[in-house]
This record gives sequence, structure tokens and C-alpha cells, in this order.
Amino acid sequence: WGDANCGGDFGGVLKLAGWDGVVFFGKAERPSYLLIEGDNYELRDADDLWGTGAIESEMELKSRHGKRASVANIGQAGETLSLISGVCNDHGRLAARSGVGAVMGSKNLKAVVAVSERKIISQTPETIKMLRANLDDMVKPLKDFFSNFGTTGITAGSALNGDSPVKNWGGVGVVDFPQEVSSQIDGGSTINPRMEKKYGCWHCPIACGAESVESTNEKYPYPHHTHRPEYEAMASYGTMNLMNDPDALIYLNHLCNEYGFDVISAGVTASFAIECYEAGILTKEDTDGLELTWGNAEALVELTNMMAERRGIGDVLADGVKVAAERIGNGAEAFGMHIGGQELPMHDPKLQPEFHTTYKLDPTPGRHTQYEGNKRVGTIPDAPQDSRDYNDRGEHHKAASEYMHVVNAGGMCQFIMMTANTANIPDWFNAVTGWDMDIDEAMQVGERIANLRMAYEVREGGTPRQRPVPTRVSGVTNEGTHAGPLEGVNLDMER
Repeated sequence: WGDANCGGDFGGVLKLAGWDGVVFFGKAERPSYLLIEGDNYELRDADDLWGTGAIESEMELKSRHGKRASVANIGQAGETLSLISGVCNDHGRLAARSGVGAVMGSKNLKAVVAVSERKIISQTPETIKMLRANLDDMVKPLKDFFSNFGTTGITAGSALNGDSPVKNWGGVGVVDFPQEVSSQIDGGSTINPRMEKKYGCWHCPIACGAESVESTNEKYPYPHHTHRPEYEAMASYGTMNLMNDPDALIYLNHLCNEYGFDVISAGVTASFAIECYEAGILTKEDTDGLELTWGNAEALVELTNMMAERRGIGDVLADGVKVAAERIGNGAEAFGMHIGGQELPMHDPKLQPEFHTTYKLDPTPGRHTQYEGNKRVGTIPDAPQDSRDYNDRGEHHKAASEYMHVVNAGGMCQFIMMTANTANIPDWFNAVTGWDMDIDEAMQVGERIANLRMAYEVREGGTPRQRPVPTRVSGVTNEGTHAGPLEGVNLDMER
């Protein structure tokens, strides 16, 4: 099973055009893009767009089809069928996981362009206004933080509290990326001064994004209006690679958006390559003279370019750590931090053990967004706060996972839903559609989605319970947990 989602405007514009979704069969004879204008649609030639970046081609398509056009497209990574490529919209919002960009590339599909001038229609507009006002009040504590700092605001703290994996999951924040180092990539003090404009996705009351000024750093020349990196980008290229240059991190995030790379997978793949180089499995000859050392920002930039161009060692690495380890051999598999072929996200399950179950057992393995650990209200029972306490975690995890399926199916923002009472979700569905759904029915929808995904996984030969988990992640050998807040925490899947 593979799926991915992201923020941005494309989903909303497609819906306004009168479409719930688009399904593609087969493969176009030549590079193409689909233009949707209300009830009309047409497949158009994209030869001149093939080979351009996702942001560059989006700007070109908007110049052709007007400011009301919204574009979902791929960059060079998707065109070359990279298994760590995603689908981009809104000049840098990436539906990144599961290699969905390669699916579009395999069909010679460069982009889908949706154009609509219709307005939102709901069954009960006054109820929508009331729900929106209530939601604004509920999200205010979250808004005050995320609107100012975005998810970068948690980067420095996560490196120290055990949330962020460090040094390809083999290090410890307080030892290898301590306060004086991690503070250099803090969202407030170093990233925000490089931003000039707040950004929000479709009708968002929080607006946790931001856009940059033009870089003045010749080494890392990110353009004007570059998206502020999310936490996952800061950690995957930052803490994972012991790199704390804020300009380099913004630029690497921009490169991944332009190329259409999953920034988590790209950063994890880089740290895998560095550890292989450090262990002598990769040599300077293998890397075309590139010195892959911890904290080497310039090397990370060049390595990312090489991966996008499938040049030299970049071609070996371009499909992520599982495939790269198989290509390299010689013990490289020990440094591949993935589960089921998916590079692991930037949240250590030894801090929140429910992630351990999600990473291993979900049909989309290694996915932190399939579980919402912060949910403590409504129909979801509390999770034990002690990482060593396994009691009642199963009931909590089942409900929290089903809840996330409901959120995703409704096209809702996971950040906003962190603060909303679970029981209020059906109110939105009912106001828009005229349904009479209650929370129990909504959670049954989530359960059916979970069952369908798992049934497909099993039918296609998937064996989630047999997926190996790197010992650095579970902590079963104390590797990487010799100090800090997670010292001595071991996760036992059978409990």
C-alpha cells in the first residue's frame, strides 16, 4: 500500500472544480499534463516541461492558465522514477512518502492543473461559520506558537528531549548535538530572521508556514519565497547529519522541493551514506571525491544534486536506503534506517512507543502521520505517559490510528486536529453534506479504512509482523541509548 498527503491549495481547488479525485490508467505516449477547467478536461503536451523542477514548472503552468490555477506536479526525481520522490503543489508542499512521484513519472504525467472560479457550497453555511468561530478559539494556543515559529520551533528542543533521531539514529542529542549546537537551527532565533511572509494552506486559521527573503549566501542561494523548512526537514538533514547551518538547511529543503524529493528520505539517505563512508564501505573513489563527513553542509548539497541527477554515487542512493544498501552490499544494510523500505521519520518511538507499532505494522510503514499521540479527548483513551508502561496501549493506539484515518479522509489538517475534540469532527461533515453522522459512526469509518488498507497489504503478500526493526530504533541493544532521556528504554513489540 502506498499513499501520501500534504498541505497546500490543490485539493480545495480540485473540489471547487467539481472533482472528488482523478484516477489515471495506463501511460501517456509522451510527457503530458492534465488540464481540468470545471467540467472540461484535456491532456496536453508537456515535452517542454519535462526535466524542469516542480516549482519552476508550476510557475510556468500558472503563467499559462492564470492565477486561479492550482498545480500538482513532479520534479526531476519523479521523472527519473526515484522511489523517494513525491508530488508537489503550492511551490513546495510535497505529498512525499511512498514514492508517489515515481508513479506519476511512470505514466509520463508531469502535472495536473485544476482551474475553478466556483465558490464553496455547504448545506448549512451558518453552522459552518459557528464551527469556524469555535475552532478559532480552540486552536489559539497552537496558533500562537506555530504561526510564529512553524514546526521549526520544536527543532532544538526535540534534539535534546529524545524526540529527534541523531547521527543516523546512532547518536544522542545531549552528547552529539547539544544545546550550543542545536540552538543554531532553532526556529525563532536563526530560521525566522530569514523569513518575511507568513503562509497558510487552504483557508487555514493557523498559517504555520512562512516564505523567505532571497538568500545572500552564495553557497546556499535559495530564492525569494522559499518555504520555511518543516521540522522533519530540519531534523533529517540537521540532527541526523550533525549539521547546523541554517542557510544550508533552508537551501537543502528548497532543493528537495524543486527536485520533488521526500525530504525525510533524502536526509536519511544522506546520513546512511555518511556512515557507510565513515565505516570504509564507501570510499572517496566511490563518491567521485566527495568527502561524506558529519556536519559537511556543502557535501550534503552536492550529494542531493547527484541523487536528483542520478550521477555517480547519486544513482546508487536515489531510491533510498533499502535499495542503496542492496546495491552497495558489504555490510551497508546495518546502516539503513528503514522499516519495510520506508526511511524512518524524525520521531523516536522510544519517546512515544505507539510510533513503534505504527512504524512496523501500518500498511504504510515508517509513517509518523498515521498515529496522533497527542490526542487525549473524545473517544480516544489516554496513553500511558511512561515509555516503560505497556498497559492499555493497544486500545489507545487502535483508536488514535482510526482517528487519523478520519482526519485524512476528511481532508483536515493534523495540526489543527491536535487541539480539536474528537467528538466535534462529524459536525463538520454534517454541516457540509447534510448528513447526520455521530462520532461512533465516524470512528467506524476510520476502522473500515484501516481494515481495507491492511486487507490490501495482506492480499499483496505483505507481512507486517515480520518486518525487521533496526535495533537502534527499538533500543533492544542499548545502541544509541547510552545517555540522555531515553537511556535504557527498550521497546518490546510482543507486549
